[in-house]
Amino acid sequence: MHIKATAILLLGVILLCVTRVSGQDAAFSQFYANPVYLNPALAGNKICPRITLGYRNQYPSLGSHYVTYNAGFDAYARKLGGGIALQVTADMTGPLASYSGYAAYSYHIRLSQKLSMNAALQAGYFQYRLNWEELVFEDMIETGTGEIIPGNEVQPPKLNIGDVDFASGIVLGYDSRHYIGAAVHHVTTPDMAFYDGNISRLDARVTIHAGTIFNLKGSSVPGKENDNLSLSPNIVYMQQGKFHQLNGGMYLNMYPFVTGLWFRHNFENPDALIVLLGIQQHTFKAGYSFDFTVSKLGMPAGGAHEISFVWFLPCPKKEFKYKAINCPSF
Repeated sequence: MHIKATAILLLGVILLCVTRVSGQDAAFSQFYANPVYLNPALAGNKICPRITLGYRNQYPSLGSHYVTYNAGFDAYARKLGGGIALQVTADMTGPLASYSGYAAYSYHIRLSQKLSMNAALQAGYFQYRLNWEELVFEDMIETGTGEIIPGNEVQPPKLNIGDVDFASGIVLGYDSRHYIGAAVHHVTTPDMAFYDGNISRLDARVTIHAGTIFNLKGSSVPGKENDNLSLSPNIVYMQQGKFHQLNGGMYLNMYPFVTGLWFRHNFENPDALIVLLGIQQHTFKAGYSFDFTVSKLGMPAGGAHEISFVWFLPCPKKEFKYKAINCPSF
């Protein structure tokens, strides 16, 4: 009964967000397993073509209300002097679902022998879909019994809204091991109001991320630190409207295995401890992570499960020299 009551309460809170459309984008714990989702400037940063797949189930004890799917493709296009990418995302958050599809181009430039920069533009379409029949309002809960009864709330005239959407990003890499980047999604803050006459802007999402890779084995091949024994501390900051999130942690690469430990802190309260285990080969990598919820919602909600899979396709036969910006595997 406690979990069901919590679910109803959460759906009610989501409704308040829906009417003003002040929601947040889906957030993944395996940031670099979905690199273009984190920052479009990372398109083509591995040079060879790759296909990325992501699945996240948050708070499963509440009945599969918070599930996110992500799929993408990116590669370096020599004739264009940079990376190209396509990605789609589906995010189910209670009665509110969002769907998006984007194409990105990231221009790669060598600023010096050790310093590289990627700068990207991304364009696509973003859509919200409201499942009205799943909403529970305050006047629909019978006092004393908790029984759900018909309410008086008027359904909005449209349950599907969408608009074109844009993003941009930049990444700087030094000596193939140190990197810092920033991205802004929803640059034009599109109007996503369900009710006519209202204006409800989708807040821009700002991301800043940085990290480095320390080689712990003397015979490392430059740019191949993830294939050796290495340690990689990282930090990721995200802001969207009044929502602020700081993620700090590190990865330990023991080829072919990768482990990771992160702590996610929403500025209003601590959120989760993230544990990761992954395996990587030259043709693929797969990872699993679990979020141990430390906020007031607690572990009864079920934490969060996340699975990623990346398939590395063969590089074009014609080889060329290019120092890519090296980032963590997950």
